[in-house]
Amino acid sequence: MDIVEISEKRYTAKRYDKNKSVSREDLEKLLTVLRNSPSSVNSQPWHFVVVNNATSQNKILPAILDFNHARITDSTYTIIFCIKTSLDNDYLTHILDTEIQDGRFTKPEIIQSMDKDRRYFIGLNSITNEKLHSWESCQLYLALGQFMFAAASIGIDSTPIEGFDAQKMDELLGLKEKGLKSIVVASIGYHADNDSNAKRPKSRLPKEEIFTFV
Repeated sequence: MDIVEISEKRYTAKRYDKNKSVSREDLEKLLTVLRNSPSSVNSQPWHFVVVNNATSQNKILPAILDFNHARITDSTYTIIFCIKTSLDNDYLTHILDTEIQDGRFTKPEIIQSMDKDRRYFIGLNSITNEKLHSWESCQLYLALGQFMFAAASIGIDSTPIEGFDAQKMDELLGLKEKGLKSIVVASIGYHADNDSNAKRPKSRLPKEEIFTFV
């Protein structure tokens, strides 16, 4: 499939076939996509908790709203998308050191410039914790979009889930102690035959309403 076909066929799964499981190999491909996701100034302000639903669903189900339970219990994996509650000096230094190790820069002055620019831009978005967390969440949703599109490209269904108690999720997984905060959840698996969403025509506003060419 090309990218247009993928976009036309991708949809949010509502019911999963618990007898079909996503392979570990395909999971690793999707995790690589998450790792490679773009973020502003390469801040990578995220962490992803991967739940094997066959063995560990009970660790998160109390935080999932009732109407979404089946999207966890019948799918294969659930990913908890988390932001970092702080982007402190140690973390920013760690990012820079990793970039240097990966050969991202060719000249010392580029290293200094990148570090300075990243700290400046993050500072602009860190006036309050609320502003920082909102900005980080925007980066996280970039990763979510890539994740869902990548899953569809290899025939795996997904469901983005905001219907959960974030505070409860943070408590169940001990996220606060790790400097993390859950923002959104996504489950992956293979849709069931009775998933009505799989049979509905895709409905989007016409191009004339959503694109302006200048």
